[in-house]
Amino acid sequence: MPPDHTAPDPDTAIERGIFKQLLGLGRLKPYLWPEGNVNFKVRSVIALVLTIASQFVIVGSPFLLGRAIDSIELASDAGFTAQLTLLMVGLILGYGGLRLLSILFSEGREYIFAPVAQSSQRAVATATFAHMHKLSLRYHLEKRTGKLNRIIERGVKSIDFLFRFLLFNIGPTFLQLGIVGVAFAAVYDWRFAAVAIVIVVTYVAFTVITTEWRLKFRREMNRQDNEAAAKAVDSLLNYETVKYFSAETFETDRYDVAMGGYMRAAIRSRTSLSTVNIGQSFLMNLGLVIVVVLAANGVLRDEGMSIGDITAVVLVMSQLYRPLNILGFAYREIKQALTDLENMFTLMDRKPEIEDRADAVDVGHVTGHVTFEDVHFHYDKDREILKGISFEIEPGQTVAIVGPTGAGKSTLSRILFRFYDIAAGTVRVDGKDLQSLTQSSIRRALGIVPQDTVLFNDTIGYNIGYAKPGAMQHEIEQAARDAQVHDFISALPKGYETMVGERGLKLSGGEKQRVAIARTLLKNPAILILDEATSALDSATERDIQAALDRIATNRTTLVIAHRLSTIIGADQILVMDKGRISERGTHDELLTQKGLYAHLWSQQEQDA
Repeated sequence: MPPDHTAPDPDTAIERGIFKQLLGLGRLKPYLWPEGNVNFKVRSVIALVLTIASQFVIVGSPFLLGRAIDSIELASDAGFTAQLTLLMVGLILGYGGLRLLSILFSEGREYIFAPVAQSSQRAVATATFAHMHKLSLRYHLEKRTGKLNRIIERGVKSIDFLFRFLLFNIGPTFLQLGIVGVAFAAVYDWRFAAVAIVIVVTYVAFTVITTEWRLKFRREMNRQDNEAAAKAVDSLLNYETVKYFSAETFETDRYDVAMGGYMRAAIRSRTSLSTVNIGQSFLMNLGLVIVVVLAANGVLRDEGMSIGDITAVVLVMSQLYRPLNILGFAYREIKQALTDLENMFTLMDRKPEIEDRADAVDVGHVTGHVTFEDVHFHYDKDREILKGISFEIEPGQTVAIVGPTGAGKSTLSRILFRFYDIAAGTVRVDGKDLQSLTQSSIRRALGIVPQDTVLFNDTIGYNIGYAKPGAMQHEIEQAARDAQVHDFISALPKGYETMVGERGLKLSGGEKQRVAIARTLLKNPAILILDEATSALDSATERDIQAALDRIATNRTTLVIAHRLSTIIGADQILVMDKGRISERGTHDELLTQKGLYAHLWSQQEQDA
């Protein structure tokens, strides 16, 4: 039985180079550029055009201000004639207009692209969430829910970050550098362009190298953060157990140790930032000084440059530096966002252990004929759980499975629900091989009351109605009556609107069990599985619910996995499992006369009673 495969575990995925990670952004194309969605495509194109246009405006405005300063100097020397005054005012207003226009382009881009970005995040988040429900039970049992949730959260948040920084910050910055290089070479000479390009390229290289050095601290921070979050979630989900063993201090100490590791990594990350900031400041100021010296030299040597040109080159370089001020942060966050996104996509690439065949069909109307033929099963290859199990349940029959703990009783229900595929043999429903049927259709035909009942952190009414979306209130209440829980619910101050708490912790074990029974009764399945369904109930309540279950089981195929043998005396057939095999089978009276394992278990329970 192969595990979920084809993708590495996102918790241990090896971080690739940033350029390979950037190539992975192509996977976002179906969400950014969805087939048939002309609106999204038009918005994306307009946003791109506005981004490019804004860079030309940003670079052009300082040159206009330089001309305005020159016009002021000229008017001061030659006198403020009407023509010079008009030119000066026009240039100043033109500079202000271009500055305003760049803001309008930038904000207009955000306004137009926001629906695309948010819809893309929603689509990716929904696709990942849906995929999580397709992965096998084995995968979820082996993984910590807290860690998986953080992977999804970080992956979705990274999309928004990458949109804002790659598309609207870093990308336009390099476009702006190209425009500045051409403008400097055309308006002044090649030396200005060379200085701008060399300084920016050196700045970027220095930032990337030093940030890569610092990323090891960030990775350690994330690891410690994951560990702390996992410990916190695990502890809070087991709140009652912590209280049972007075382990609050132990749990707090475990969490504090994990947070201590995070603290040390965070300190190293923060202190190393000073080195990066000093180097970046040196390069930025060096470039600014060089272009000012070149411009001043051009003015002094009368090489066609003016005071306005000095102002223009200073402003152009300052504007070019402005987005670079956050390059270290942006690079680190972009790389982390790419890693988070890659981890999420790694999770999405993990193929489910159990998949429908290409030719799988819906089961259709189910009469409830269940057959196990020489079924072998193992969770781990070195430990076989079922060793050639064979039995048959006719439509409408009630068959009980009993035996010692670990005999493989509950495994039968998981196989029927196809949470796992068998290693050998055949399981049939109404004569159809289980593996030839779609999982959704077979699960619609099955209903189960599990031994360990877990409820959603919502109302009692919601938890019962979960079995039948859109169920009317009277249907929910009738199911509750059949489960002997309606009177209890009605006596509560908020009735069916009572919140049950995380995992149903506000209810007792018996109350949760009865809510679970009501939920399954509302589903009205063709095949009913009761896995120790009354194990959490007192004797009086058990008798009442058992009577209700017996009525519901009439003319319905029922598989009862039982510990209390008194609850299955009336079963049409009882299968006794021991060490992965069926050691005995028959009715209650027949098994007692055999004086085997069943008779021994019965005798023990009689004595305990």
